[in-house]
Amino acid sequence: MNLAEAKQKLEKIGQAHLLDYYDELDEAGKAKLLNQIEATDFSVIRLEKDEAGNDKFEPMDVMKAEEIDKQRAELEKIGIEALKEGKVGLVLLAGGQGTRLGFDGPKGTLNIGKTHELYIFECLINNLMEVVNKCGCYIPLFIMTSEKNNAATVKFFREHNFFGYDENFVAFFIQEMAPSVDYEGKVYMEAKDCISLSPNGNGGWFKSLYNSPCFDTALAKKVEWLNVFAVDNVLQRMGDPAFIGATLKSGFVSGAKVIKKADPDEKVGVMCLRNGRPSIVEYYELTKEMRDEKDANGEYAYNYGVILNYLFRVKELVEIVNKDMPLHVVEKKIPYMDKEGVYHKPEKPNGYKFELLVLDMIEMLDNCMVYEVIRNKEFAPIKNKEGVDSIVSATALLEENGVVL
Repeated sequence: MNLAEAKQKLEKIGQAHLLDYYDELDEAGKAKLLNQIEATDFSVIRLEKDEAGNDKFEPMDVMKAEEIDKQRAELEKIGIEALKEGKVGLVLLAGGQGTRLGFDGPKGTLNIGKTHELYIFECLINNLMEVVNKCGCYIPLFIMTSEKNNAATVKFFREHNFFGYDENFVAFFIQEMAPSVDYEGKVYMEAKDCISLSPNGNGGWFKSLYNSPCFDTALAKKVEWLNVFAVDNVLQRMGDPAFIGATLKSGFVSGAKVIKKADPDEKVGVMCLRNGRPSIVEYYELTKEMRDEKDANGEYAYNYGVILNYLFRVKELVEIVNKDMPLHVVEKKIPYMDKEGVYHKPEKPNGYKFELLVLDMIEMLDNCMVYEVIRNKEFAPIKNKEGVDSIVSATALLEENGVVL
């Protein structure tokens, strides 16, 4: 993209100020800024928030833990066969930094060991190696990073020899970014040669993968299913043969792991039917009537929360990759450069970031196998430094599961 083309693009959308410092830049800076303008999707800038409207919610059938245990041998056989045939790939969402944990680096590189080094990434690879040993083959692993942490993440894995995982089965791709704006919808500048950008939310994972070289590599040639999961759950079981087997046996095009809620008011998204389609109702959308509703067995009807571990059939993902997803407008503290060229790091929210959420992908598909797992065995998120969902609570659960810290 040349300067004239950049001006034309920005003037159409009222963002011409992004070129205010262009003449002050050296050739490298000019090229950097023009490349950013060309690559940035400004169409995501919509300050109006998507509203739920008069949605009709209904409880959703769940394959419960007791039922799974009765069929486990059969389900695992189906899943192991799919894994051996290379039909399943794994996608680790690892674009985040450890800022909220008081750690300056990719979240997955945080050491949570007590008597020896044990990293978040290492915990996940250790869990994955159990599946590798069970099925006798490595599984294609695609790791989504961000522009800010890609180099550090790749270096970390290489320095630690991929924690024993075969590096020929690992590929990295970078999450696409979205512009950050002030309350008037004007895009912030981070520096004279740099637009303020942030990752486009975990719902952008497939589009980022689809647009990366990874999607067409030999590693992905046979892959028909993708199991996507988050970096911050150190008990996460990915490539789980029984989960894969249950989804394949059901004939459904997606699957979601869920846990029984700790109590009716727990702040987690819950699997449900929304207007007849599989969906996730956020905790703040639950009415008192929905929260208290019981099923025929006397159990809470909206009782199974998602843990960000999903299985999707690639064929359907390709069909929806360019469709519009619900856009989540999030108020944030955004570092920026003002008109005088002074850099600011605000202490309170000063604008919006735009995010897509993986849970919205479920509603774009026809059906979903809802699969219960045991909370204390598969759910130990690290989101905070202390308290609920913290390093302290997660390490306690690791020890409960026999992991030596």
